[in-house]
Amino acid sequence: MRAYQTALLLACAAVSGPSIAHHSFAMFDSTQRLTLQGTVKALNWTNPHVTLLVQGAPAGGKPELWTLELTSPGNLNRLGWTKRSLASGDAVQVELNPLRDGRKGGAFRKVTILSTGQVLTASLIDQVKPK
Repeated sequence: MRAYQTALLLACAAVSGPSIAHHSFAMFDSTQRLTLQGTVKALNWTNPHVTLLVQGAPAGGKPELWTLELTSPGNLNRLGWTKRSLASGDAVQVELNPLRDGRKGGAFRKVTILSTGQVLTASLIDQVKPK
């Protein structure tokens, strides 16, 4: 193998590392939807995924801290979000796909800010209205 071929192979291997490390969404149960009512504790605007911490509970449940995973900050920016879209203390209703293992967390679907009625989603698919 020539030196430039070896260098190219090593460069390709180095670039592919982050994509191999990215996890799947198999840990979330996409067949289940859960709705929480609660209060935003934090919106962590970080790569590779934004996380939302909500102190809340499903109907009739005891309030607990839930960790929700969203998409990347860049994708959320394209959907109209900013790092200030949700603030600590905001009363919200959040829809999610729960974790399969029963821990208090899940894949974010949408949030309604109760004081304004504003709905934020993290997917272009969720923003398409049926005709």
